[in-house]
Amino acid sequence: MIRLAPLPASLPSTVPFTGPETLERRSGRPFAARLGANESLFGPSPRAVAALQAAAQEAWMYGDPEAHDLKAAIAAHYGVTPGHVVPGEGIDGLLGLTCRLMLAPGDAAVTSAGAYPTFAFHVAGFGGLLHRAPYRGAHEDPEALVALARQTGARLLYIANPDNPMGSHHPGAAIAAMLDQLPEGCLMLLDEAYVDLAPEGTAAPIAPDDPRVIRFRTFSKAYGLAGLRLGYALCAPELAASFDNVRNHFALGRPVQAAGIAALSDGAHLAAVRAWAESARVRLNAIARENGLIPLPSATNFVTMDAGRDGDHARALVQALAEEGIFIRMPGIAPLDRCIRVSLGDAASLDLFAAALPKALARL
Repeated sequence: MIRLAPLPASLPSTVPFTGPETLERRSGRPFAARLGANESLFGPSPRAVAALQAAAQEAWMYGDPEAHDLKAAIAAHYGVTPGHVVPGEGIDGLLGLTCRLMLAPGDAAVTSAGAYPTFAFHVAGFGGLLHRAPYRGAHEDPEALVALARQTGARLLYIANPDNPMGSHHPGAAIAAMLDQLPEGCLMLLDEAYVDLAPEGTAAPIAPDDPRVIRFRTFSKAYGLAGLRLGYALCAPELAASFDNVRNHFALGRPVQAAGIAALSDGAHLAAVRAWAESARVRLNAIARENGLIPLPSATNFVTMDAGRDGDHARALVQALAEEGIFIRMPGIAPLDRCIRVSLGDAASLDLFAAALPKALARL
């Protein structure tokens, strides 16, 4: 008889997201357009692809457990020291390590109701108690989050800027202002996964040595390397060093580290991705309006569309689009779940979405 430890035994057996591959296996056919996972259909930098190919010959070796060259490249990119940088298996993996570092059973953490759900899974996984503040319209509410953190004595406050699933953003100065309002001993976890695609001024003006915040960045979105699971945290060196207490020191393989270094060096590719994203947003906005949906302003690589009714209607629309061969997702909690969320696509996939959306609406 298998006996789990009490905490994991108390948790539900589930995952935050059902992958498109799972849905394809269930339906017995592939999607024609994959527009639900916020991947970059523009693809990775050719430099990153070349680095992966070259490093494949060295795959028999473990990756550098200190990720020395990768940390140096990230540090140079931001004008900080390598001691400010913590590479890891995407932001999801780094959030898990942060919760392990900072939360004891019963400690409080704060997020927004309907925000990116992986943080909630990590909090529960380490015995924390999660408290949720409502959105203010389509935006996370910094004032409500801070107030809830002060009320609960939270150890962690999680906010994403720009936000997933709504695509909205706050000026970076508004995020930085939150730090002076945090309760004593509360650490802000600032998820900036989409900041490379956001308007100027979205990145918060926070000193690299500020011990009250960890900033999380990723190669999964603008850099088009979601399949490699590579992200990093930026924080004060003393806090960064503490990750060595808990991290998997061989988590990042040699090809992954090489691809990250190469991708970061290709500024021209990143500029091209930004231009493509702006064009794809315009196209998705037009498709939404043509079909009676309201596209929300987006600072990300997806567009959230208000479907005009409630969560049941939006879920039915997601299913109807799946039956038309289009994979999308939607927010999970009311009132955000009145919307659908569509990742930016290339011209072919957006053409498919434009043809499928009126058919899916007609099904309803």
